[in-house]
Amino acid sequence: MRLGKTIGTVTLVEPHPTMRGGVLKLVVPLSGADLARGDGPAEPLVAWDDLGAGDGQLVAFSEGGEAAQPFYPDDKPVDASIAAIIDHLDLAPEAR
Repeated sequence: MRLGKTIGTVTLVEPHPTMRGGVLKLVVPLSGADLARGDGPAEPLVAWDDLGAGDGQLVAFSEGGEAAQPFYPDDKPVDASIAAIIDHLDLAPEAR
């Protein structure tokens, strides 16, 4: 699981039936140093969100098989999934 920041929403004209019930969000993965600054240089990825994360929120997300596993046996064609919305994050002084 990794941390990231949501920066937008992906809109589908006609989603596949299995994609109903959630939203696709653009998420920028953040390293420890990026978290201290509040942003990161990584390339955004698209993640499934059924939790309701807003733009600019910190989230925890998983990728690959772990991202699709919660939807078994109703497989969703996702490669990244938001697992948690982070309300507060305390960084150790050496991480800043």
